Amino acid sequence: MRHYAFLKGFLKKNLWRYALGVVFLILVDACEVIVPRILGPITDGLASGTMDYKGLMRYVWLLIAVGAFAMVNRFLWRWFVNRTSRKADYHMRKMLFDKFMSLSERYYTQNKTGDLMAHATNDIRAVRESLGSGTVLTFDSLFLTISTTIMLFISVPTKLALLGLIPFPMIAVAVFFFGKVINKRFKEVQESFSELTDNAQESFSGIRVIKGFAQEELETDNFMKSAKKNFDKNVALMRVDAVFDPMINMFATLAFVIAIWKGGAMVASGEITLGSFVMFYSYLGSLVWPMIGMGWVINIIQRGMASAARLNKIFTEVPDIKDAPDAVGHFEFRGAIRIEDLTFSYEPDGTRPVIKHLSADVKAGQVLAIVGRLGSGKSSLASVLTRLYNPPDGTVFIDGVDINKIPVSTLRKQIGCVPQESFLFSTTIRDNIAFSDHDLSDAEVERYAKIAHIHDDIAEFPAKFETMVGERGVTLSGGQKQRVAIARALIHRPRIVILDDCLSAVDTQTEESILKALGEELKGHTSIIISHRISTIKHADEIIVLDSGDVIERGRHDELVELGGTYADMYSRQLLEEELAAL
Repeated sequence: MRHYAFLKGFLKKNLWRYALGVVFLILVDACEVIVPRILGPITDGLASGTMDYKGLMRYVWLLIAVGAFAMVNRFLWRWFVNRTSRKADYHMRKMLFDKFMSLSERYYTQNKTGDLMAHATNDIRAVRESLGSGTVLTFDSLFLTISTTIMLFISVPTKLALLGLIPFPMIAVAVFFFGKVINKRFKEVQESFSELTDNAQESFSGIRVIKGFAQEELETDNFMKSAKKNFDKNVALMRVDAVFDPMINMFATLAFVIAIWKGGAMVASGEITLGSFVMFYSYLGSLVWPMIGMGWVINIIQRGMASAARLNKIFTEVPDIKDAPDAVGHFEFRGAIRIEDLTFSYEPDGTRPVIKHLSADVKAGQVLAIVGRLGSGKSSLASVLTRLYNPPDGTVFIDGVDINKIPVSTLRKQIGCVPQESFLFSTTIRDNIAFSDHDLSDAEVERYAKIAHIHDDIAEFPAKFETMVGERGVTLSGGQKQRVAIARALIHRPRIVILDDCLSAVDTQTEESILKALGEELKGHTSIIISHRISTIKHADEIIVLDSGDVIERGRHDELVELGGTYADMYSRQLLEEELAAL
């Protein structure tokens, strides 16, 4: 049960519901055990001619009463057990999503989307079934097996009862053996399903690239390889099931053969009455279901345990981005940034650093620009400043406080970051802009849309701000998505704004208009502008040039141009590109 540790609180709170459901279930089973004891005297009375109509009707009404009692209790156990298992399903989904939200970006780079989707669907369903159907079948099988066996020995001679029970240990052995195989095969099915969903999700996300390069056939082939693997794993599991169920039925049939052969002979010899034979045959039939149920229990519990182990691994995952035990309380967030000899790596062991010995001192309200070629480490600085990844202690300070000691929510509420890839949710433009505060007025949303120079584009859409952007903002152009993302970052009025190459998809004229509007809006706010475009950052208070994580140049625009180094070379090339584009 250690795999179900993440449900300890839920089970403790709802154990009484399961217990009550099991009580009602046992009452239903008791009714099933009583029925053969009623049928036996009826059979003997009718066979001997000693039962009149009045006596028969007494038994009929007794059977009706037992049936009605069983019906009420069957409803009650289903209400308590099934409803509670559905509550567990809801509880697990909430727990899992909360856990996903608490995990850092590093976790998502190390795990496939398909695996995460499988956890949220198949694994939760398997655990829920183990808590619902598994609980019912366990107690149902145990009680029926014990009570029916006792009634069997009470109703017929011990020798006949023992003969009838011969096939049932074989069923138990088969269940034990096949359970282990089924558990192994089910794990393989889950893993192949994760791979399949990951493949599908990646294809859907990259559908434009696939179509743009006319690679539909190749991607279909890749998907079908994953589908074939999943198919083969499912067939392997079903092959075991296909052997398991008929084997159980064969042993059950053997029990009935013994009942007819030996029980019939004892009726013929007068050793037992016909009524006793009916009870014997009925009880053997009643024993078949619990034995088959045990097989199902093994399947359900084994699958549930396999899925619970996978879920438990997530729930025990320790987020590497969390508030420090000695985190500071409330403090005045002005936006001054000091970086002291920062060396940062995405690797846990610190190898392959992407930023090396970076230092900077940005006063509140100043503009720091980071420029460099692709892969120079520019965007990594944005990840550090927003604590998507933790920098080494004592290397990054905001208003004199180590960034690792600032509560994550406090830090991120005061930083507005526009990343390179402008992700939009599949909802309205308004909801995307007002993502940080859905209670904002329409006037405020429109104001920031104007600052980001996206308002005029939105005004041309038939539904205006209520336009659905589609999944990942597919209905908007790259430049429009970037400008919506800028409005979203500014609308909660952060003290620090990070623009991570977020104007790469807009033309030069629009870029100038946006930068001018941002300059007016962000007066007194600290700005970090990351770009490979010199035109975007030439008015910054300080410019740092990175190359493979190293600081190779720093200064103001005029100073760096005069220096004649990498920055000047980049600037000259971009001027030439602009002149050629104007021809």
